[in-house]
Amino acid sequence: MSDSKNTLRLGLPKGSLQEPTLELFKRAGFNVVVSSRSYKPTVDDDELELRLLRAQEIGRYVDHGFLDCGITGKDWIAENNADVEVLTDLRYSKATSRPTRWVLVVPEDSPVKSVKDLQGKRIATEAVDMTRSYLAKHGVQAEVEFSWGATEVKVPELVDAIVDITETGSSLRANKLRIVDTLMESYPQFVASKPAFADEWKRAKMATLVMLLKGALEARDKVGLKMNVPAKSLNEVVAALPCERSPTVSQLASPEWVAVEIVVAESVVREIIPRLKSLGAEGIVEYPLNKIVH
Repeated sequence: MSDSKNTLRLGLPKGSLQEPTLELFKRAGFNVVVSSRSYKPTVDDDELELRLLRAQEIGRYVDHGFLDCGITGKDWIAENNADVEVLTDLRYSKATSRPTRWVLVVPEDSPVKSVKDLQGKRIATEAVDMTRSYLAKHGVQAEVEFSWGATEVKVPELVDAIVDITETGSSLRANKLRIVDTLMESYPQFVASKPAFADEWKRAKMATLVMLLKGALEARDKVGLKMNVPAKSLNEVVAALPCERSPTVSQLASPEWVAVEIVVAESVVREIIPRLKSLGAEGIVEYPLNKIVH
């Protein structure tokens, strides 16, 4: 391990975000190995010291200086009132690229139509402070109790409503629950402690991490395409390409042919390859991408 002043202590979330986070780091170029019995993963970068912790705790540990930085949800930073520097949003979640949502939920047959109908009622949630702030904003007084999990099974026998986290809403629908309102949308964020952010070396190291992680996210669901195209068909081929930026065009040895290279969404490849082929493109190659750094 390198000298402590040249080591960045980074907290990664365990639980539902663990696997997508480790996969993101892999695509960014870092091989992280997690032991089943340790909260200290190893990584092939001597300047990083990793800790695997509950996302709910990371913001607080960064705020208190036990960690230099960490990846945790915007929701848990708010819930803990953590005083941290937010370096960037990292727009991924456990199953999709959509944000997770904290939602106010009641049984399908509940008479509750809005938060106002919860005056004097009981609500269970893991995000107690967030829920109390939400109720206060709407002028509603209700009892908010902490839930250790499996919150959706507590209505209607134990509580009148819950505030729970969802990504697709499918689990709520399966349990015959109805969303009344959304309290917050949340993505993971890369956050730093104030002292770490003020340290020149640590700030530079974190900036490099953020660049690589964002590059890995940018490449998600995208592929590269390269092909040889008759020069006379180049304009038609370029017009058929759904790329965000102009393609790279290179002259081949034969003046009658050019090479074209682009980055496209993987989902459209099956649609455009037949079209490119019909326009005379040859040697079409599709290849995966790990990072796109702008």
